[in-house]
Amino acid sequence: MGVDLGDLAVKHPITLDSLSGKIIAIDSYNILYQFLSSIRQEDGRPLMDFKGNITAHLSGLFYRTAKLIENGIKPVYVFDGKPSKLKEKTIAERVEAKKLAAQKWKEALDEGRMDDAKKYAQGSSKLTLEMVGECKKLLEAMGVPIVQAPTEGEAQASMMVQKGLAYAAGSQDYDCLLFGAPTLVRNLSITGRRKVPRQERFILVEPEEIRIKETLSLLGLTREQLIWLGLLLGTDFNDGVKGVGPKTALKIIKQNKTLEDVLAYAKTKYNYEFEVEPNEVIDLFLNPKYAEVEPPKWNNSNIDAVSKLLVEDHDFSADRVQNTLVALEKILKERGAQSKLDQWF
Repeated sequence: MGVDLGDLAVKHPITLDSLSGKIIAIDSYNILYQFLSSIRQEDGRPLMDFKGNITAHLSGLFYRTAKLIENGIKPVYVFDGKPSKLKEKTIAERVEAKKLAAQKWKEALDEGRMDDAKKYAQGSSKLTLEMVGECKKLLEAMGVPIVQAPTEGEAQASMMVQKGLAYAAGSQDYDCLLFGAPTLVRNLSITGRRKVPRQERFILVEPEEIRIKETLSLLGLTREQLIWLGLLLGTDFNDGVKGVGPKTALKIIKQNKTLEDVLAYAKTKYNYEFEVEPNEVIDLFLNPKYAEVEPPKWNNSNIDAVSKLLVEDHDFSADRVQNTLVALEKILKERGAQSKLDQWF
């Protein structure tokens, strides 16, 4: 979910090729939920193996990671740790929302409303600890580095960019900007032609890059003021002010120069009081918990380990998995040879 800064952030359309040679710290939970949501059948059922185990997360992760590497991108997957206590309400609300979506999915199926069924099915997606473990196992077998965050994966990814360990954070959520990511890349996993929900038309979704300095300069805000704006809109750690969208929130911040003034205005104008201590949320974004990590390293794929997990354990097509791995190894070898050749010039 995250804070809604879509109408305010300065976005630059890019291509995957333009990220060649760059390290992207990917918010793993964010991208895995996208796979679980989008890789589904027409009635909403997720991709599964013959034993009934969900495999959408593995399919999306394997083939998309291969695509990123094929384009010269160096992905690092960052996994969430223990969530902040401030997030407990949001997590509880998400659990209830998924239960409701699952119920509506069943009702839509019973009534033959396939479009509604798929929509509600997407909202019922769950990522279990077992699924997360499988994803880590797959990435390690592919030779792709993983990082375990102490708390929020977005925070860890953002700090890695700040410290020069990655070029950009990869996530759909704008929270990375509040966490101070100098550069955010969106749409890494959903590029291409996409059908507009409940409409008979398609749009082209392209990767986009957002640079925090540019966005802050255009908006005339400091990073801390951007966090104030997030407080008004609502974050994973607090409810927003009802009736206040991005443009209105920006206007409020511009008219009220201190946090105290912003809080007083929200209370007077909208009868709104924060259910949490605002300064705790601000500090969480400004000083997130971060694990000191070594520069990421990539290894050769363990073809046997990948095949066992995908083909033997989960009924993936042996030929397709093998072809993907062989093509990937060929690309990496050619790129390595070119790198050695470049050293002579």
